[in-house]
Amino acid sequence: MKKFFILILPLLFIYYTYSNGEDRHAIVLKVDGVINPVSAEYIINGIKEASAANAEILIIQLDTPGGLDTSMRLIIKEMMASNVPVAVYVSPSGSRAASAGAFITIAAHVAAMAHGTNIGAAHPVSMGGKMDREMSKKVENDAAAYIISLAKKRGRNEAWAEKAVRKSVSISEDEAKKENVIDLVAENIDLLLKEINGRKVEVVSGSKTINTEGIKLRHIEMTLRQRILDALSNPNIAYMLMLLGFYGLFFELSNPGAILPGIVGAISLILAFYSLQALPVNYAGLLLILLSIILFILEIKVTSYGALTLGGIISLVLGSIMLIESPAPYMKISFYVILPAAAATAAFFIFLVGAGIKAQRKKPTTGKEGLIGEAGIAESDIMGSAGSLCEGKVFVHGELWDAHSSEEIKSGSEVVVTGVEGLKLTVKLRS
Repeated sequence: MKKFFILILPLLFIYYTYSNGEDRHAIVLKVDGVINPVSAEYIINGIKEASAANAEILIIQLDTPGGLDTSMRLIIKEMMASNVPVAVYVSPSGSRAASAGAFITIAAHVAAMAHGTNIGAAHPVSMGGKMDREMSKKVENDAAAYIISLAKKRGRNEAWAEKAVRKSVSISEDEAKKENVIDLVAENIDLLLKEINGRKVEVVSGSKTINTEGIKLRHIEMTLRQRILDALSNPNIAYMLMLLGFYGLFFELSNPGAILPGIVGAISLILAFYSLQALPVNYAGLLLILLSIILFILEIKVTSYGALTLGGIISLVLGSIMLIESPAPYMKISFYVILPAAAATAAFFIFLVGAGIKAQRKKPTTGKEGLIGEAGIAESDIMGSAGSLCEGKVFVHGELWDAHSSEEIKSGSEVVVTGVEGLKLTVKLRS
């Protein structure tokens, strides 16, 4: 038995060492877009999973124009509390870490950029309408103090970090390395891992040396739910959903019992409201869009010679421009979406709905109402004295009817139906 243990222990040691080496991995997250509640959830869940899996390092591949302050702070809080080192890598070439992205990069344990990228422009913007000078100054001071504290914590250039907030400066990857804003420039993730091998960083539990030699990469993508919610946070998508919701409800109210338009409209409006709750909505813009829909509907029912349509188009375009009030371009609705939507809406109400209502106003072709104005042939004489009703038979609409008239009509004469009383027609000679 003793010999057995002497032989098996070295094998167990080798197996344990080999297995432990196989488990060593780096988790990679990819964030390409606005920093919002969905991307915050994605990154936070990734950090927690990295801690649970005892990953060697978590890499956030970042390309963002900025985003919401609240979402940015949630991400940074989780990064600061992580036992796993977090590296933010601004890549691929052409990417940027602007606004909220600059804060997240500076807060990382390891900050890196690829060639052809930039960082900065971190001046805070209003996400809920215009701020007065005093409030704007308070927000700016708060953001400056926050980024300075992050830079100090990570040993990075505090003066430049403050300028990025107060003066919206932005620099390239080489300048960022030279100014001690980031730690290194790497062409790809493999070179990044090679560069940071052996680097010491301070995590929440203390000092840790990153060992990336022979490490494996494990990519974590957004879930289907997160991808859908991330798409819904796009202001252009929110705008289109809102218009679709209005169309659906209009069809349901104008055609009660259709059901499908009402369901589609209600779902679209709820999704639009979800999207808009994270965006700086201007209610004057929303009211103008509602007014435009009302004007389009009135154009169908009231003869205005195009005045209501023109007012509706102007109201829709102005309302769409005003709907999202933010100086940040990524928070605004694109003109390439507004103009086609305005044109399509105007055409829809003017031509499609107008044609439908005109069809409803056409003369009926069935029932009693459909007989009035129809031509026929007198099958018998309808004789009588002037002023009295004389009865006879007429052939109208392929059927033989009892008829009466206040004038004398001879058999074979062409007649026109002027009225219907029960199963008897009132006719006159066709002129």
